[in-house]
Amino acid sequence: MENEKTKPADEIKLGSIVATIWKNESASGSYFNVTVTRLYKDGDTWKRSESFGRDDLLLVAKVIDLSHTRIYQILSE
Repeated sequence: MENEKTKPADEIKLGSIVATIWKNESASGSYFNVTVTRLYKDGDTWKRSESFGRDDLLLVAKVIDLSHTRIYQILSE
C-alpha cells in the first residue's frame, strides 16, 4: 500500500489554473494542504508550472477562495 499513489481530496480548476486539495492525517487529526499550478501545453504534452503571470493572479485568488470553501464542506460531510 505504501507504493500506492495518494489521491487528492478534490481539485478546483478555472481555466488553466488548478488548486489541488490534499487531505493528510496526523496523530492530532486530519488537516489539509493546497497546491496551486498552472497548466500549459509544450508541443503535444501538457505540463504544470508553479509560476504565474499577471493575468493569472485573479484566477489563482479565486481557486484559493474556492478551495477554502471546499475544505470546510469536506469537514462537514
